[in-house]
Amino acid sequence: MRVGLMMGAALIALLPVAVSAQELPKKVQQLHQKLLTLDSHLDTPASLDLPDWSIDEEHGVHSDYTQVDLPRMKKGGLDGGFWAIYTGQGPLTVEGFAKARDFALMRGVSIREMVAADPANFALALEAKDAAPIAAAGKRVVYMSIENAYPLGEDVGLLQTFYDMGVRVVGFAHFAHNQFADSSTDPSKKPRYGGLSPLGKQLLKDMNRLGIVPDASHSSDQVLDDLLALSTTPVLLTHSGCKAVYDHPRNIDDDRLKALAAKGGVIQMNAYGAYLKAAKPNPERQKAMGALFASMRDGGKMTAEKRAELLAKRQEIDRLYPETDRATFDDFMAHMLHALKVVGPDHVGIGADWDGGGGVVGMEDVLDLPRITEALLKADYSEADVQKIWAGNVLRVLAAAEAGKGT
Repeated sequence: MRVGLMMGAALIALLPVAVSAQELPKKVQQLHQKLLTLDSHLDTPASLDLPDWSIDEEHGVHSDYTQVDLPRMKKGGLDGGFWAIYTGQGPLTVEGFAKARDFALMRGVSIREMVAADPANFALALEAKDAAPIAAAGKRVVYMSIENAYPLGEDVGLLQTFYDMGVRVVGFAHFAHNQFADSSTDPSKKPRYGGLSPLGKQLLKDMNRLGIVPDASHSSDQVLDDLLALSTTPVLLTHSGCKAVYDHPRNIDDDRLKALAAKGGVIQMNAYGAYLKAAKPNPERQKAMGALFASMRDGGKMTAEKRAELLAKRQEIDRLYPETDRATFDDFMAHMLHALKVVGPDHVGIGADWDGGGGVVGMEDVLDLPRITEALLKADYSEADVQKIWAGNVLRVLAAAEAGKGT
């Protein structure tokens, strides 16, 4: 998910850093680097369009709030994943659809340009079988996804254009209901369609026909029910958590988790703190952050000077109103271990929501990813299980979508 912070904002406070992943046992680090590791929800494309920001340079989570770049991916052992074309929900009007369409197409172009500008380090992946050889060549794997189908407007046929661009996973809704589906977090707190809309059902048919994986994250429970009943291929939750651990609308209950697995689907575990645990209210911080977001929305084109000003304001907010009740790595693992207990290692993966709000105390950016591998091994999951969780399961779902094309 994105919270609209154009400076690549992950909602992190400047708190003391936990034990570095680089201090883990060498055998854990070596195994982690050997594994094929994919994250199913990278919001990092928002960083690509920032002034004076390069994916090839190492940045700092406590300085510019970004969490993913090439040097950190190498150090943290992240081979790649699904790079999201995220579009915020706007008005359901002809003008709103057109604006969102143009934005989404340009964001997709930014992802393709990242790959084209550095072919020695990045490669576009279009099929499940592409990931392993790309990683073996020492390059980062770039699958493309859409978070929020809103930019398609009422023209489901536009999905073909995004497929041709490289998109292989599509989520139906985001923070609010749209023309395709109900959101789990719509401000009205009332359903609009009670699941997928008629247009949403048509979109699902086209996704199945093209071989695109349906993503139910951010959509309501009833949308997931519809997807499980209607999709001819398995469903993915690209970045979600477990209601049994923390009862939040963005999370999934155990019965639906089992239904997802029964249809071959996978839940990719989210590291967005507000969905991992209840936090104590921090009204002063919320007010200050709200004002910061508002100033960004009204600020026009982002310049280097404007971004520096916003970063300074953000750091001042962190100093004056620090987050003292943040979710931790243990909270993140509680959700993952619960999902593993309920549906097993064939139906769980990782989609931490980097650069879109993800990150917890003890796992602030992708440098800390080996901690997940260590925690899974300590929980007595085998190397084969850990490989499934890191990449095998999401690739299996993608392969199933490919095999089901045209149905």
